[in-house]
Amino acid sequence: MSRRSVLTTAGATGAALAVGPLRGGEAAAAPAAGAAPRGSAQDPVTTPAVTGLHLQFGADASSEVVVSWHTLQPVEDARVLLGDDKGRYTRTCKAETVSYTDGKSRQVVYAHHAHLTGLRPASDHVYFAVHAGAQPEFGSFTTAPKGRAALRFTSFGDQGTPTLGKLSDGKYVNDNLGSPAAADLPAGVERVQPLFHLFNGDLCYANLATDRVRTWSDFWDNNTRSARHRPWMPAPGNHENELGNGPIGYRAFQTYFATPRQPGQTDTTRGLWYSIKAGSVKVVFLANDDVCLQDAGDSYVRGYSGGAQKTWLERELRSARADRDIDWIVVCMHQVAISTADRFNGADLGIRQEWLPLFDKYGVDLVVCGHEHHYERSHPLRGRRDNATLTPIPVSTDTDVVDTSQGTVHMVLGGGGTSAPSNQLFFDPPACRVITSVSGTADPATGKRTPTYTKEDAPWSAVRDAAHSYGFASFDVDPGRHPGDLTTITVTYYDVTGTQGELKPFETFTLRRRRTDG
Repeated sequence: MSRRSVLTTAGATGAALAVGPLRGGEAAAAPAAGAAPRGSAQDPVTTPAVTGLHLQFGADASSEVVVSWHTLQPVEDARVLLGDDKGRYTRTCKAETVSYTDGKSRQVVYAHHAHLTGLRPASDHVYFAVHAGAQPEFGSFTTAPKGRAALRFTSFGDQGTPTLGKLSDGKYVNDNLGSPAAADLPAGVERVQPLFHLFNGDLCYANLATDRVRTWSDFWDNNTRSARHRPWMPAPGNHENELGNGPIGYRAFQTYFATPRQPGQTDTTRGLWYSIKAGSVKVVFLANDDVCLQDAGDSYVRGYSGGAQKTWLERELRSARADRDIDWIVVCMHQVAISTADRFNGADLGIRQEWLPLFDKYGVDLVVCGHEHHYERSHPLRGRRDNATLTPIPVSTDTDVVDTSQGTVHMVLGGGGTSAPSNQLFFDPPACRVITSVSGTADPATGKRTPTYTKEDAPWSAVRDAAHSYGFASFDVDPGRHPGDLTTITVTYYDVTGTQGELKPFETFTLRRRRTDG
């Protein structure tokens, strides 16, 4: 049964759903619309609503899903009731509550994460999230297949919010680098209905906002219409670094999301880098501020992991490439190794020094990024020139069918809704400004370390979209039929052209490689 059918079966309100035995054998009925959960002493008028409902996969996307929401005051009995593909609720899961205090407003934010484990692969589910005194909120999801099977995922970065949050000259303005287009992208993602979505950093630019907590709430209000039905899996960007929110600024990100914790992480670095496995795809999420030279967050934190992230990354890539059940290695990160936009952030030598040799060594197939606010992709890259910028070397110039066993394709997908697009800033012919160093101390005028840029030719640049600012990529994995077959990913980049997420394909191309079980 498709997820659409599941929702039709379950009904939109859930008022009349039959509920089977809950864990522990207790039988219950789904709450009627407007009713407080049984046994609740909370006042519905003062009890916070279930807001920002969203999903994340666990490390094994075929069996682990986290359901999350947040409130601005403590709640009781936060839990998720899970239903099957017939709309029968047969399991309840208590949510774990974590919190942070915003360093600017001193507002405490509480996030509630219900970890669902032991799920069946490739299975449809409906669920509702609730806490005492609140109206339940409903969603649905599909677990990933176990082993080789077709699946679809999408990706973009750099969104912001479509809302206004600051008074300027007596008028409200958007103070988080968002735009109306930030509302169009989740609607566009829903049109293609991926299994999961990769969010390549700079989620809502809360660090720029007058009210950071409200900006995060606006972000979730905008995206929950998609993120409650499919996991949105994030990599942290420089604008997730918020002054005063934890030792290195990422406490809001770490509270709103419950990503799989990794060996070598501390309480300061928990959840910033991680991986998931979905079918024959391994997705590795990196926190690039750890290696980037550019000073672009609220504080300069380069080197904060003390090498722990790089050690973990090499171990993760080595394990993935040796796994005969994994064909594709995808890296999701924020800052870029390639970009042909002038007068923007540019590529970062730190990434070329620290990450690209590992991508080459272990045959990473695809890297999806943000940071530059346009669409661009590279030819497959392998190796670097011995020059000041360590220019990546293209191994092929075929733009229709790309053999990723020969080199890694980088995609800049930074058109998620920001009000500062960079697609009108392309060098012609293609060239790149690479940050090769920064000053030792901050400039008193800007509070930032001053970057030094070195310009290079860009023979690695394959395709770029100068005509449209906003869009996302969709990836369709075809695993092949037999051991040793070719497996492919058909990639379509869509321009998002309307308020209902209307889509116009900009280009389609194919990634291919041999299955690892041959």
